[in-house]
This record gives sequence, C-alpha cells and structure tokens, in this order.
Amino acid sequence: MIRFFDIVFSFLGLLLLSPLLLALYLAVRLESPGGGFYNQVRVGKDGKDFKLHKFRSMRTGSDKQGLLTVGGADPRVTRVGRFIRKYKLDELPQLFNVLKGEMSLVGPRPEVRKYVDCYTPEQRRVLGVRPGITDYASINYIDENDILAQAADPDQAYVCQILPDKIRYNLIYIENRSLKEYFKILFMTVARIVR
Repeated sequence: MIRFFDIVFSFLGLLLLSPLLLALYLAVRLESPGGGFYNQVRVGKDGKDFKLHKFRSMRTGSDKQGLLTVGGADPRVTRVGRFIRKYKLDELPQLFNVLKGEMSLVGPRPEVRKYVDCYTPEQRRVLGVRPGITDYASINYIDENDILAQAADPDQAYVCQILPDKIRYNLIYIENRSLKEYFKILFMTVARIVR
C-alpha cells in the first residue's frame, strides 16, 4: 500500500510542481556553470547502488573536496544553492527516484558507499527497506550542516556521532513501519520545513 501512495504522490508532485521544478532548474543553471542536476551514487535497498537526483547546489566539482557540507558558510555552495537547501527544494528531483521505485517518500536517507561500509550488522538493517526522501532522522537533523560546521573534524563527527543517531531513528521507523507512520512522517516533515 505504501508503494501505491509513493507512485500517486510522486506522479502528482512532479505534475503539479513542474513549473517550480523548471524555474529552479533554470535558476541553478543561470547562476553558475554546469548542469542543473547533481546525480550521486547512493546505496539503496538490499545494498544496491542507484543514482540519486538533486538540484545542484554547489559549484561543479565541489564533491571532490569532501562529501559533507559544513554549514551555511560553505564556500562551495552557491547563492541559489543556499536557498534551495534551506527549504529542502534541492531534494525535489528525488520524486523521479520514487516514481522509478528506487526510493520511497518515507524511509532512511540513502548514504554514500563510504559511510555504509562503516555500518555494523545491526545498522545494516536499514538497507532492508527502500530509502526515502524524509524520515525521523531528517526531521531531527534538519540543521545537520550547522552541527558539522562547529566540529573540529566534520567527517569524524558525522561517522561517530550523527550517523549512529540517525540510524537509531531509522530503526524506529522500520520497527513501526505502517501507513500511519508513513503519513505521520510526511506531515511532520512539511510542518518542520514550514516552521
């Protein structure tokens, strides 16, 4: 049943938001050289790799300087990028991932292979479900970039502190996965972004 709602909502979202998607794409392209989208290989259900789609919020080639974004003052992030990240608009192209069945609207955020390789056997349980656009961890760590900006070693802070806590939230969803939880997280996400 969750898959049914994923298909319906992602299709309607892409249809209704198409003018906004086009405007954001053009804004990204006009501000800095490079494509409007950023595609990154992430680890999905059952440990399979897939290409996650986002609007590009950094200058081209910035990922070679590190995978984590550290705070609002990260010089790699463009002006448009700061805006679309603040309101999570950079995530909208993931509706294509949902429609294709690579993701769900709700589920653990997909990580890059570098971090998945650090998972314990217990943490690998998050790979048993489709990754999602939002989850409890996304809601509770909406200011993750600012937290990392204050860390002496952002990568270590992410691996040792943030990632285990995010996975703990992911497992709460997995253990209570239902249509009720699905809609609860969707409403919580919208409320948090609006706030």
